[in-house]
Amino acid sequence: MLNQEQKRELLEKAKVIAVVGLSDKPHRTSYQVSEAMQKAGYKIIPVNPTIENALGERALTSIKELPADVDLVNVFRRSEYLPELADEFLQTSIPVFWAQLGVFDRKTAEKLEENGKQVVMDSCIKVDHALLVKK
Repeated sequence: MLNQEQKRELLEKAKVIAVVGLSDKPHRTSYQVSEAMQKAGYKIIPVNPTIENALGERALTSIKELPADVDLVNVFRRSEYLPELADEFLQTSIPVFWAQLGVFDRKTAEKLEENGKQVVMDSCIKVDHALLVKK
């Protein structure tokens, strides 16, 4: 898993973040975190089969639909869904799998890393961005 310096470098280079489980409801944490990242300059791509759009962007139904220019996938789903999401993620060329605060599965992290992916788990991307990235 990435250390703080690696996370900082990643967040400074990234431009496009796909958010799995992004809600279209402004009171939900996934919306608030993603909105903050959008305001920080990142393009947000919602991945949620139950909504049409969020934050002004059309929602995709699965990770498999993501374009090649996505820099990282940020996951707002419960930990039990990580193995299935990782399997979809491994079918892409996206380099980074980031699971939000409270979302963690050691076996999934190991599988992703064994397949050459960078992994962050149990970490809020908005908090890390605020602490690590100096704009």
